[in-house]
Amino acid sequence: MRRVVWMLWLIWMPVQVFGAIERVTVDPPPLELEEPQRFGTDPTRAWMPKSAIDSPRPPEYVVAADAADDEPLPVFQIAPDTWMLFGNIAEVDPNNRGFNGNAGFVVTDEGVVVIDALGTPRLGRRMIATIRSKTDKPILYLIITHAHPDHFYGAVAFADLPGIHIVSHEGTEGYVRSERIERSVAYRKAFIPGDMRADAQGRFQAIVPDILIGGPRYGWLELRVGEEVFRIYNTGTHHSHGDLVVHQQKADIAWVSDLAFNGRVTFMGDGHTREMLENLDWLMRELGDVKLMVPGHGSAQTAPFPMVARTRAYIEALRAKMAAAVEEGLDLQEAVDAADLPEWRNVRLYRLNHRLNANFVYRELEQELFE
Repeated sequence: MRRVVWMLWLIWMPVQVFGAIERVTVDPPPLELEEPQRFGTDPTRAWMPKSAIDSPRPPEYVVAADAADDEPLPVFQIAPDTWMLFGNIAEVDPNNRGFNGNAGFVVTDEGVVVIDALGTPRLGRRMIATIRSKTDKPILYLIITHAHPDHFYGAVAFADLPGIHIVSHEGTEGYVRSERIERSVAYRKAFIPGDMRADAQGRFQAIVPDILIGGPRYGWLELRVGEEVFRIYNTGTHHSHGDLVVHQQKADIAWVSDLAFNGRVTFMGDGHTREMLENLDWLMRELGDVKLMVPGHGSAQTAPFPMVARTRAYIEALRAKMAAAVEEGLDLQEAVDAADLPEWRNVRLYRLNHRLNANFVYRELEQELFE
C-alpha cells in the first residue's frame, strides 16, 4: 500500500516522496452513448477573451483534431511568472476535445510548478508545449487538485518528464483503482478516442502520484520552490474523492479548483454538500483576502470573489428545495421533477447538471435523517 504524507493541523512539513509515479492502464470496452452531446462547444460562436481575469464570458475555443502534440494552447498571464489556461465551460465533445477546465503554471528561478493537467493525455502533452513556449526551466511539480477527468487525465503526459513529482489527494489512488474510472474513460473515448491515447496500443493510463496528501481537513503541506511558496490545503471530499486548494503565497493567488465555480453550475455527485458549505466558509476565512482566486471553471476573479457566494447560494437553495421535498414525503422522482430553480436556468450547464444534483442531494438528505 502506498504511504501517504499525513498532514498536521497548521504545522509545516517538508516534502516527502514515497516510491515512483505509478501508471495504471485503464482499457474499458467501447461505450455506446444513448444521445449525442447537447452542451458542448459551439464552433459558430468561437471566441477568446482578452483577459482571463474577471472575464464575463469564457472562451468558445475549438481544439483542432489534427493539432500537433507540440502545438501550444492559448495561455494568459495572470501575474508575474504565472500563467493560466482558460478552458471552455462545456461538456466534453469533439469540438473542445476535453479542454473544458482550467489549469496553470508558475515559473520560479528553480523550476516550474504546474497546477492541474487538463482533460486528456494529448492536452497534457500540449500543455507541456505551452509551458515550453514560456520557459526552458525544468518542470518540477504537478499538483492535481482533484481526480475528475477534466483536471487529471492529462497527468500521464507529465509522468514522462525526468525528475518530476506529482502531488494529489490520497483519494486519487482510490479513484484510479476503482471501477468508476472505467466508465469515465470509456465516455471520453467515445468522443475523442485518439486524444485519450497514452501508450502505443492506444490505451489510456491513469497516474497514481508519488506524493499523496491525507490527514485532517484543512491541514497543509508547503512546497518551497525557488522564491515561491505553495501551501497546499487538504479540503477533504468536497467535490470529489479528495480536493486540494493551493495558495501561491508570493503572488498571493489561491487556486481553488472546484470549491467554487465561476459562471457555471457545479456537479455535486462525488462530494458532500454539508462539507461544501463548511469549506466555502473556510475558504473566505482563510483566503478571502488574497489578490486573486482561480477556479477550476470560469475566469479568475478579484475580490470580493462573488463566485464563492454564488456557489454557496446554489448549494443552499438546492438543499432547501430537497429538504422540503423529503419533509413533504415526495418520492425521489417527484422531488427531482419539482427541483427547478428558475433563477439558475440561464447559467451554463444548468440543464446538464441540475437534475443530477437534485437526485444526489435528495438521497444525501434522506441519509442524514438516519444518522
